[in-house]
Amino acid sequence: MDNNRQKIIVIVGPTSSGKSDLGIMLARKFNGEIISADSRQVYRGMNIGTGKVTKKEQRMVRHHLLDVASPKNIFTAGEFKRLGQKVLSDIAKRTKTPIIVGGTGFYIDAMLERASLAEVPPNPKLRARFDKLTVKKLFEKLKKSDPARAAAIDRHNKRRLIRALEIIDALGKVPRPPTRTPQVRILWLGLKPGDLDKKIGIRLDKRLRKGMMREIKKLREKGVSWKRFYAFGLEYRWVSLYLRGKLTYKEMRNGLLRDIIKYSKRQMTWFKRNKEIHWLKNQKQAVRLVRDFLRT
Repeated sequence: MDNNRQKIIVIVGPTSSGKSDLGIMLARKFNGEIISADSRQVYRGMNIGTGKVTKKEQRMVRHHLLDVASPKNIFTAGEFKRLGQKVLSDIAKRTKTPIIVGGTGFYIDAMLERASLAEVPPNPKLRARFDKLTVKKLFEKLKKSDPARAAAIDRHNKRRLIRALEIIDALGKVPRPPTRTPQVRILWLGLKPGDLDKKIGIRLDKRLRKGMMREIKKLREKGVSWKRFYAFGLEYRWVSLYLRGKLTYKEMRNGLLRDIIKYSKRQMTWFKRNKEIHWLKNQKQAVRLVRDFLRT
């Protein structure tokens, strides 16, 4: 019976932990294709700021769900789930190994039917009322109503805070993940390097040197609003504030570094709830686990 269930490898972990490199190595070794699970890498033109794999790396291994949306539009978890499940079906038909790689835990759980996407329609009156509140007030309301959701959410993302409160208003709480679907078998691999904060700093400085500010200027020329950059958070929020003259370079860099480190901790809060994750010590362990998983 197990042999009839699609086998899926999932690589998770906080930002800068090395997920992309591990995913490419495993995909090349085990006839795999990668499904990117990142809430911002779905957007075209957002490459340096999101840490998107290069064109060269994409030629090494086929990648899916990169560059599927315009940054001027909102791309939802529901859309990710729909496209992701379509990709999984396509990969199965071609007898390839699907490898989901990413740090957006909610998107991964949604695609694999481990998280409920509440079918709550927009409430314009409620949204208008919440939009008048600061992100700090919104987060306090969410923390009081649903501490578990508050622990994993981006506390600076006003749109997501309002949506969570909108769902709570309709249902009483944000729905908890259901029991895992039996149609697939999943091998969960996790990365959490001990020197993560240092890696985050090195990676940030590399991105800034590589042209993150130039990337944002180019997106701006294509019609992406300052408000939209602020909603994207992290790199796009902080660098856009610097470009508008609201921060010095030092304030931008240090504030961004602090927020990325905080974000990495929220990612780990989400992943620690999943007791099926094998937290890896090295790549050899990953290869062994994948080989055994695919054999059974």
